[in-house]
Amino acid sequence: MDIELGIQNVARPVNFSTDESADNVSQAIAQAVADNTTIDLTDDKGRRIIVPAKALGYAIIGSETKHAVGF
Repeated sequence: MDIELGIQNVARPVNFSTDESADNVSQAIAQAVADNTTIDLTDDKGRRIIVPAKALGYAIIGSETKHAVGF
C-alpha cells in the first residue's frame, strides 16, 4: 500500500510503500497524533520512517490493491 505523509514547512511529502493494512497505518497515525508522540512506520523494504506527530500536515493512505505492470 502506498503512503504519503505531508510534513509542515517541508516542500516535498514523504512517500513510501508498506505491507501493513490501511487500518493498522491509520490507527498508528491517529494514536501518535492523539498522544503527541512520533509516528513510527516500516516500509516494505524494512526501513523505518519516524515523523514527529506535531509536524504532520496530512496523511494519504492508498489502496491495498496491487496494480498490474505491463504494456
